[in-house]
Amino acid sequence: MKVSFYRYMLAAFAAASLTASGAALAQVDVAKSSVTATSKQMNVPVEGKFGKFSAEVSFDPARPAAGSAQINIDVASYDLGDESYNEQVRGKEWFDAKTYPGATFVSIAIAPAGGGKFNVTGKLTIKGKSQTVVVPVTVAQQGALQTFDGALPIKRSQFDIGTGEWKDTSVVADEVLIKFHLVAAHK
Repeated sequence: MKVSFYRYMLAAFAAASLTASGAALAQVDVAKSSVTATSKQMNVPVEGKFGKFSAEVSFDPARPAAGSAQINIDVASYDLGDESYNEQVRGKEWFDAKTYPGATFVSIAIAPAGGGKFNVTGKLTIKGKSQTVVVPVTVAQQGALQTFDGALPIKRSQFDIGTGEWKDTSVVADEVLIKFHLVAAHK
């Protein structure tokens, strides 16, 4: 069973979107954070997790427009729980991790959406293809930590994830849902 590289890229994008905003620059604590991508294979949800990523955020809820976020994801770190599937998604038909080792998200703008929610606009790049996306993010403060949570649906076909026999979306759906939970020190 082949699994979608697209899920991995979605996860990367979501993580990047989640960290956008504006205060002192802070590194995301990867050990406390997660980025996942869920696709549907034969209409059954399949979730994978990106094991390696880095993110920097600058966010002050009183000045969201001054915030920024950048995330870098190692697409070869996508883990579906089975090494044979992992190898397949690293290959040319999915992530092509040797040619395109990373996915990135760089914020362009952050706007308040009410109730601790923000819309983060940014550039998502996967497999050399870039799209401008808007990611809804919920921000919470817990002591000295800020958390950023969100989910972003993307279409894998827009990033050439799933080529050859996998371009057909009847087995692996075109839509991938990237979810993220990012934790950073509030400065």
